[in-house]
Amino acid sequence: MARSKALTGILFAAGGSLIFSVNDVAIKFLSDGYALHQVILIRAFVALTFILAVIHFSERGFSQFTTNRPRMHLLRVAIVMVSNVTFFVGLAAMPLADAVAVAYVSPIVITLLSIVFLGESVGPRRWAAVLVGMVGVLVMLRPGAGVIQPAAFLVLISAVLYASGNLLARHMGGTESAMTLSLYVQIGFIVVSIAMGLWVGDGHLATESKLWAFLFRPWIWPPISDWPVFLATGLSVGIGGLMVTQAYRTVEAGLIAPFEYVGMPMAILWGLLIFGTFPDATGWAGIALICGSGLYVIWRETVRKRQGDNDPTAAK
Repeated sequence: MARSKALTGILFAAGGSLIFSVNDVAIKFLSDGYALHQVILIRAFVALTFILAVIHFSERGFSQFTTNRPRMHLLRVAIVMVSNVTFFVGLAAMPLADAVAVAYVSPIVITLLSIVFLGESVGPRRWAAVLVGMVGVLVMLRPGAGVIQPAAFLVLISAVLYASGNLLARHMGGTESAMTLSLYVQIGFIVVSIAMGLWVGDGHLATESKLWAFLFRPWIWPPISDWPVFLATGLSVGIGGLMVTQAYRTVEAGLIAPFEYVGMPMAILWGLLIFGTFPDATGWAGIALICGSGLYVIWRETVRKRQGDNDPTAAK
């Protein structure tokens, strides 16, 4: 039963990450012509429609609206909101693969925070893998090569917040379903995006800065040709969000986190197909270190589970 539960969580995490990659490429595609809060608002309405449909046909139905932890939901919504904004503002100013690679410090942060806040066990071999992954992130940042810039720091902030949000989802998982957690996040997106639109949607704070233009651009009515892209980003968040949230609320965070690395090859593929960008030799070295460390963590976790949690000689 435990193995089946872990496998299900792993499949949810990997599948959700693949679906999330559609969201990243869609939002980067839209970042040249729209305000971020307008994109998030439309995305949230699409995602919320999907979630409500799933809830309608689920066993518990709309009773999942009820919660005894409104403050925890509010905190998680705030964390996820700021994580999204910082990531997508950074993404708009960086190549897709670079931004996603920097963001992959998040699973490493999750592994570290799971020790502090969840009391999960991470042994010396997984510690070594985490360090290798962090070196890979440093390689991707290219100190002195012009990649370390405000956009990259925004992505790093997003990664830490994303890790915190996923750990909070696991903490709340005992009383809140994945659909409940996703539902309140999308409602939070809608409320904040409408507030931002009322404040700066007329473009009075618009700027030519490549970094901040995406955040303060005026709202426009999307042409029909762009609506499929909006639909894709909403569905990817609705489906992928449910899958990743379910993974983190049911399975140990240190085991789930490395499987989110499957989004890296998708970022490379989307970058090549949509934007005509491809990692250079330094980029490939960083990607190899990051993904290699994740695969090693997965292998060590398998060995540890096979030998038994209570075996003092079990390799971790």
